[in-house]
Amino acid sequence: MHVTSEHTLDARTTERTFTIGDISGILWTPPAASAPAPLILLGQPGGLGMRRMYPRLVARARSAAAHGFAAVSVELPGAGDRTPLPGAKRARADLTRAIAAGEQPADDVIDRLILPLVDEAVPEWQSTLDELVHLPEIGERIGFSGGVIAVGVRLAAIDPRIAAAALFAGSHVPERTMHEARRVTIPLHVLLQWDDEGNDRARSLDLFDAFGSTQKTLHANMGGHTGVPQFAGDDATRFFVRHLGAARG
Repeated sequence: MHVTSEHTLDARTTERTFTIGDISGILWTPPAASAPAPLILLGQPGGLGMRRMYPRLVARARSAAAHGFAAVSVELPGAGDRTPLPGAKRARADLTRAIAAGEQPADDVIDRLILPLVDEAVPEWQSTLDELVHLPEIGERIGFSGGVIAVGVRLAAIDPRIAAAALFAGSHVPERTMHEARRVTIPLHVLLQWDDEGNDRARSLDLFDAFGSTQKTLHANMGGHTGVPQFAGDDATRFFVRHLGAARG
């Protein structure tokens, strides 16, 4: 892990940009505490890039730090200045065309758009974790928050370090993700925007039903993709406080 910059945002949050091989990311940590801080992995939508998402990411990180959590986000494959994933542009155009026409996107379109991203993003998240868990300020309890939901599902299914996940049901879901969901047994908090114009609501409900977790909660709010109410984020933070605890000063 190579730290490229470090500065203090406020009394509660230190921000470090870093690289791990070809992976670039940002780590936010709360003030030094007597115990290492639980870590929340901040997922983000595919294709937008951390530069565009930074205001939302840093707001989430500051909220996490206020509760004693560290937070980290990494640039997704194909996003920002990274090389586009092969076929992603065509698959996204096919998906957009189907939604605009009021049609159900074909499974092949969803697979071409989502699965290559998951196949690359999950190992990169794991490589990031391999480095961060050795930092003295980072604790053993780790959560995943946000999207892409298929990334969060696979990571939760295969990596035992993930102890809880708050997932945003904001993308179409491949059939493979439905099968992987049955292997997820950690506590879950799933946020669904009921009128999300870019989401398949029925598929999202099917995915929630497929999760193997005995502790899972679905929070559905009226409104579109960008209409998430403030209290929904507060609910997710309380979920992590319950299941990850927090560092104590």
